[in-house]
Amino acid sequence: MLRRADPRLLQAAPDAGYDGDGAGGPTGGGIAAAGTRGGSGEDEPPSAPAGIVTEPFAAQPLATGPTGTGPGGTGPGGAAELIGGEPATVVRLRHPWRWVAGALVALLVAMLVRSLATNPRFDWSVVRENFTTHATLMGLWVTIELTVISMAIGITLGTVLAVLRLSPNPLVSSASWVYVWVFRGTPVIVQILFWNFVAALYPTLSIGIPFGPSFVQGNANTVVTPFVAAILGLGLNEAAYMAEIVRAGILSVPEGQSEAALSLGLTRLQTMRTIVLPQAMRVIVPPTGNEVISMLKTSSLASVIAVTELLYSVQIVYSRTFQQIPLLLVAVIWYLIVTTILNIGQYYLERRFARGSARSLPLTPWQRLRRLVGTNHARPALAGAASPAPRSDRR
Repeated sequence: MLRRADPRLLQAAPDAGYDGDGAGGPTGGGIAAAGTRGGSGEDEPPSAPAGIVTEPFAAQPLATGPTGTGPGGTGPGGAAELIGGEPATVVRLRHPWRWVAGALVALLVAMLVRSLATNPRFDWSVVRENFTTHATLMGLWVTIELTVISMAIGITLGTVLAVLRLSPNPLVSSASWVYVWVFRGTPVIVQILFWNFVAALYPTLSIGIPFGPSFVQGNANTVVTPFVAAILGLGLNEAAYMAEIVRAGILSVPEGQSEAALSLGLTRLQTMRTIVLPQAMRVIVPPTGNEVISMLKTSSLASVIAVTELLYSVQIVYSRTFQQIPLLLVAVIWYLIVTTILNIGQYYLERRFARGSARSLPLTPWQRLRRLVGTNHARPALAGAASPAPRSDRR
């Protein structure tokens, strides 16, 4: 590799020659003859012209930077790579549209907060007065009851329908498919109204031997109250959706698991209960949590048949006071509080069932806060010291 000679050397010996071992120079007799080394007769490569100093090429060691390896490091915090003999300037990629989008979002949030704080038509004093009244809390309790009972019916019946749908018996599988087709294909409010008026179709309900005598019977209006009609409408409709969710979870388990269990002598029921369903829970839990949150909000449809849940309770109040917006805000705030609690429970439940599928579990909000506080108060690391690897989550 040829490099420029030091100008000081050129000034010191402008007419000096150079040979392989320094025989040339002021006393070396100029440039040695070709094919000789200092006149000794040994072979040597052709000499460089006068004034040019040749140096053997030396490989530059690679320095490890924070983000990779290269000459002096290639990432932020390390020496920049030499390009054309000059250090390269590392320029971060700019994202101007991110700043524009963030500014627009901040502007919209500021406008919303200002409107909520300054608009007198929200009437926040009425919201505070009716937020914890007896009627509101009783409506909230009825909403929670509808959600819990309807989801219990939906999950139980949906699991049974999913197992029947996967049955090798074509009659049983077809019956499960027809149920899902009917209840998933009609609106929930229509089903609630149908069960509320079922007395017009069957005035008397009885339990007994099919095509034989009945043991217990009663008036349909007495048995199917508005609350029961709401539970039947919500629960039976939810069972159709849960059947598809559970079926998808069962199909996500490899068939080899079932084949291995059957080869060990387990029955199909034992295989499903002890082998397949526990593994399918990782797929079943996330959509089931979404269905619970959706059920909480869908329970407001029971107000059409005069069930005094949360929405109907505030409707009764504002029908007397004509303060619709403040009373509706009461219902909105309570719905947001309960759905937030359900979201937190769903997050931790999903995190628990993901233990066998993920290498490292995601940090909880509390762990993220602790890491953020710990990072802000941590002592600065020494230059060149490697940052410690993050601790694995305790299981």
